[in-house]
Amino acid sequence: MKLDVITLDGGKGGSIELSDAIFGIEEIRGDILQRMVTWQLAKRRAGTHKVQVRNEVSRTGKKMYKQKGTGGARHGSRRAAQFVGGARAHGPVVRSHAFDLPKKVRALALRHALSSKAKSGALVVLDNVTVGEAKTAALRAKLTGMGLTNVLVIAGAEVDANFARAARNIPNVDVLPNAGLNVYDVLRRRTLVLTRDAVSAIEARYAEQEAA
Repeated sequence: MKLDVITLDGGKGGSIELSDAIFGIEEIRGDILQRMVTWQLAKRRAGTHKVQVRNEVSRTGKKMYKQKGTGGARHGSRRAAQFVGGARAHGPVVRSHAFDLPKKVRALALRHALSSKAKSGALVVLDNVTVGEAKTAALRAKLTGMGLTNVLVIAGAEVDANFARAARNIPNVDVLPNAGLNVYDVLRRRTLVLTRDAVSAIEARYAEQEAA
């Protein structure tokens, strides 16, 4: 598929041919995207939630009362979960929430995410994202003029320092290098902006995978 390239000032920057295998998938698999987003969010969870189990509660270990003759139930410790001040039964412990997802499924999910943006007309290709000064107001005006108010920018192998500094205080504008491209961030923003270098890197990445 062919897409027009624009400059950061809103001018014309030529056109670019996009791979149909990456940006031209017609039937978008929502189930694949859901699996990928769930995998990403589970992997980023800290898993540091913790409660005290019986051997960690600071209470006496003395038997509450004698085993027989009281008319009450038999108990051996005040640390049991049914008593006030005791431990919690089956509470959360420190653990990893991550689970496995095959590499081929992850690669497929990213292709479907990119294709979904292209199919909905929410994919923009910029010539480059280099600015002379790190001025937030000037960059906001340029992005607003192009209708980019809720956007993820994939800026190339490295993000221009001035552009990153100018964009970091603009709400709903995320800037990532090529290595940071991921399904969750693509889907959470209304528009996806790629530079020419980013498009080349994405297509080269998938060409290597297919060759392998």
